Amino acid sequence: MTPDLTFLIGLVIGVLAIPPVFGAVIERRSPRLAALLLVVAAVLIFLAVRQNPGAYSLAAIPDVIVRVIGDFMN
Repeated sequence: MTPDLTFLIGLVIGVLAIPPVFGAVIERRSPRLAALLLVVAAVLIFLAVRQNPGAYSLAAIPDVIVRVIGDFMN
């Protein structure tokens, strides 16, 4: 798995875990599964950044998405 794909999977998991965190907090429940998903997302992003240091920033996220989609198209 390439660092770009690892980074993108981590981002997607992290973004999808945010609504359950807010829902659990609002309903005064413990956000166990959502917290686990956030930890998995953080680990994936950390591994990608560790494999390819300096390649990822907020401005580079659209480029990463396009590269990963382009790799799947080819």
